[in-house]
Amino acid sequence: MLIEVWSDVVCPWCYIGKRRLEKALAEFPHAADVEVVWRSFQLDPSYAKGQVTPVYEYLANKFGGSPRQAKGMTEQVTAGAAGEGLAFGFGRAHVVNTYDAHRVTHLAKAHGLGPEAHERFLHAHFAEGATLNDPDTLARLAVEVGVPEAEVRRVLASDEYSGDVDADIRDARTLGASGVPFFVLDRAFGISGAQPVETFLTALQRAYDHAAASPAR
Repeated sequence: MLIEVWSDVVCPWCYIGKRRLEKALAEFPHAADVEVVWRSFQLDPSYAKGQVTPVYEYLANKFGGSPRQAKGMTEQVTAGAAGEGLAFGFGRAHVVNTYDAHRVTHLAKAHGLGPEAHERFLHAHFAEGATLNDPDTLARLAVEVGVPEAEVRRVLASDEYSGDVDADIRDARTLGASGVPFFVLDRAFGISGAQPVETFLTALQRAYDHAAASPAR
């Protein structure tokens, strides 16, 4: 079974949804038959490349109010993350254009390290306050999971893997995704949002049964 997950590396509910999917897979009796592939998506593709804005300032500008009020907006998300064992530090996080980060995750995928890079970038953003549009930061994080630094630098100095990022985003829209996280099981069943573990388990079993009953299998 193939599970494709469209996600952004600065998306809080994507990280929460990732943990819930992992918990569901830990309980799923056929988890050994499941492959998870992470796909690119941008929460705000219009955000200027090179710009860096503290999260609370960004939310205050987007929705109105003060940074203090924006902090209150994140409390529910922080609580949801804590319930999944994640410590979110929105006070240290910054909003950036994530296009280059996604290009680096595609490079990591070419080395068989896509999941590791995706996890590392999410943790760096939410727990460490890393700025995920900075070339030195992206190179450091990618190297930590095993991607050769010279290749990261080459990709960041070019437009390499742009086509892969764009193709992922087009696929998401074709499949009806208007936001992330968006989970697609065998291109037959979709789950939108960071659903409870039980919902993932039900979908996994349904997709598995559907595949087992398919004449093509």
